[in-house]
Amino acid sequence: MAMTPRAAQTPIARKISTNAVIRTVLANRSISRADIAKLTGLSKQTISEVVRDLEDEGWLKPVGRTDGRPGRNAIIYEINARAGLAVSIDLGGTKIAAAICDLLGNVVTETKVATDRRGGMHLVNQFSDLIVELASAAGTTADKLRLVVLGTPGVLDPVTGHINVAPNIPGVDAMDLRQVFSSRMGLPVIVENDVNLAAQGERWRGHGVEIDNFAFVALGTGVGMGIMANGALLRGARGAAGEIAYLPIGGDAFDPGGFKLGTLESAVGSVAMLRRYIGFGGRNASTVADLFAAFNAGEASAVAAIEETARLAAVAIAAIGATLDPELVITGGSIGARPELVNAIRRFLPRCTPYPPRIEISRFGNRAALMGGMGIAVERMHDDLFGVKLREA
Repeated sequence: MAMTPRAAQTPIARKISTNAVIRTVLANRSISRADIAKLTGLSKQTISEVVRDLEDEGWLKPVGRTDGRPGRNAIIYEINARAGLAVSIDLGGTKIAAAICDLLGNVVTETKVATDRRGGMHLVNQFSDLIVELASAAGTTADKLRLVVLGTPGVLDPVTGHINVAPNIPGVDAMDLRQVFSSRMGLPVIVENDVNLAAQGERWRGHGVEIDNFAFVALGTGVGMGIMANGALLRGARGAAGEIAYLPIGGDAFDPGGFKLGTLESAVGSVAMLRRYIGFGGRNASTVADLFAAFNAGEASAVAAIEETARLAAVAIAAIGATLDPELVITGGSIGARPELVNAIRRFLPRCTPYPPRIEISRFGNRAALMGGMGIAVERMHDDLFGVKLREA
């Protein structure tokens, strides 16, 4: 049976005390009971009782003793990070990245595999197998995990959790993915748009830690945006805020062919970049990685393809700037993490907008959504187990 803090079955005063102790330990990483008492204002007796209960039930662990102080050395405690484990999965059109994290957001184990292109239930089976393998690598079993956070492309309905549009992932919009996956694993499952997760990853431990208004723009197989507005994720009426793939930029907005992938994605996604390269006479690249290698080698067709892609992306970012007025635009994804492209976008921006936003490449590369999933998982575990919100801690 999964551990539950004893404080959850005690009177409200003990719940408040437990909340205060956990929040203080999280904020200080390691701390003695005497220092917890000083910082919380709770009595030493209350602190001793709460710490003893949390230690007995595995949530706190002693890690040493104080030294260099007058009087007796005191035991120092910290969170037992391995007492709670969760899974973050980032579903992409070609790759699935997955990781197990602990109560402090440390990565315990991580993997990446090719996406099962058959989609639908084949993906649910793949997720399940991945979790079992990761749990084994982490020295535990899948039933001991506390929850799963799944990032997926597509428009996610904020009320029902249903994925309405996911053109690169077949079958996921034809099922209740959250319910099916949760029933299969016997675990709570949170499903979130992958680019929204990336924005939350930046808000958790990336460039957006101290910024309330920023946009995360993902450029890769697909194109999307996650928006942090006044410190909160902006979803829109149908969960479609940030679906910039459908911006009428880079092609004929009235061409119904753009209704599936979107006009902008059809112009700046990885498929479009390769098509543009070939159209400019390129013959030496069959993947985006090849294309950037050709660019760095000075091949004219590759330079022209990336410059034109950057020009169109700059127009899109100028539109984002005029609409949202973000303090920062963070770029990520397999293409958006490439400095060759981002440097070109920076050059074009002042030529198409009087107020070009600052641009930074995600420090997580193509792992931003995975990081966001771990951030949500840690926050949910803290809240469920101790009643502590992540940003309070």
